[in-house]
Amino acid sequence: MSIQLYNTLTRKKEPLRTVEPGKVKIYVCGPTVYNYIHIGNARVFVFFDVVRRYLKYRGYAVTYVQNLTDVDDKLIKASKETGRPVPEIAETYIRAFFEDMDSLGVERADVHPRATEHIPEMIEAIRTLIDKGYAYERNGDVYFRAMAKEGYGKLSHQSLEELKAGARVEVNEQKENPLDFALWKRAKPGEISWESPWGRGRPGWHIECSVMSRKYLGDTFDIHAGGTDLTFPHHENEIAQSEALTGKPFALQWMHNGYINLGNEKMSKSLGNIVLVKDLRREFSPRTIRHFLLSAHYRNPIQFTRETMEQMERGIERIDTAWTNLRHRMKASMEGAASPETTKALDELTRAFEGAMDDDFNTAGAIGVLFDAVRLANELVGRDVVSRGTLQAVADWLERYGGEILGLVEAKAEEETDEQVEALIRKRQEARRRRDFAEADAIRDQLAAMGIIVEDTPQGVRWRRKS
Repeated sequence: MSIQLYNTLTRKKEPLRTVEPGKVKIYVCGPTVYNYIHIGNARVFVFFDVVRRYLKYRGYAVTYVQNLTDVDDKLIKASKETGRPVPEIAETYIRAFFEDMDSLGVERADVHPRATEHIPEMIEAIRTLIDKGYAYERNGDVYFRAMAKEGYGKLSHQSLEELKAGARVEVNEQKENPLDFALWKRAKPGEISWESPWGRGRPGWHIECSVMSRKYLGDTFDIHAGGTDLTFPHHENEIAQSEALTGKPFALQWMHNGYINLGNEKMSKSLGNIVLVKDLRREFSPRTIRHFLLSAHYRNPIQFTRETMEQMERGIERIDTAWTNLRHRMKASMEGAASPETTKALDELTRAFEGAMDDDFNTAGAIGVLFDAVRLANELVGRDVVSRGTLQAVADWLERYGGEILGLVEAKAEEETDEQVEALIRKRQEARRRRDFAEADAIRDQLAAMGIIVEDTPQGVRWRRKS
């Protein structure tokens, strides 16, 4: 079965199409770096991290670009409110963004272009659009003629009246049409700005992505993605100006993830009902947060509650316990190859995992298969006799599919041998043999304070670090 994905442009599921066979070029709209990101922002970045990993697993060469919007109205507003220069604010939150993403196991994009590093290319693109008659200048501002491009509205599938209502634009007598949008904005006193043929100013938001995606992925690339709130006007405007600029299709397929809801409302900075990633990381492990963000199909909304997060945390604990038990049992198991029964079961799990991911990257289904593998691991560990090869095969499956693709299994070849921990465990065992349970409990508490969990099993004492 080929990979199927839901294309927002066609509003149907279709086979993954690529400009070049065996290669996938992806552009995901990144953060506007004027503040810390919330978990609604993080959802798209974590999900497309998995998409990228899975495409590589499927044998594709993936080029992944994720921009950083480091100049726009929000940054300028933050600069005025704090008295800090825009570049300083941007740099602060770029560092914070990467700290959050690194903690959640999101691999860096191949390119993270910054808008401010591509101003000359944006000016040249705007100049070309003016020359082609798609854009016009008014008193230092430059606007794109939205209705001059046939098919405007094809991504959001809205009528002209709906588009005008959705644009929510203020009355601007400079515009020929209310739907026209800014390509270049004249600088106001004290604002960050660059020289241009139309005077000092800065680029509009939409032109940034068109120019940067073209530079790093070409005139036409394979997948353009972002949150569903970007469908209109951002992505709609990108299509119009990009295809006007090049005369070619912009992106073959468009993917948009759903909202995270808090209460009865979507989570957004504008509504003020946000949960920042950096704050949530203080309460829950990064893999617990990642589990939550992948727990529903990406196009569906997710309801954020503390109860849900605790459920996700218990899921990660189940995975960790199964993994640790596997590694521990392997030390005491007999030599031998993987059993045919287990090999067959793992093959079935692989088919189920691929079936879920091939069907529009259904991470919820894939996680369900991962927990089927956890149950298999637990069943094998509980057997009186099981070969090391059988246990190793299950561990390898968990590491590959649960770890390398989903990023939920923190696979270690072996628990690290720590002389201090091992010495304390021996001391505790001696205390238990003497029936000095007070000392044994005190040592367990000492280990717990070090982040070590001690478990007494039929196969002996084992220990692991808290996740």
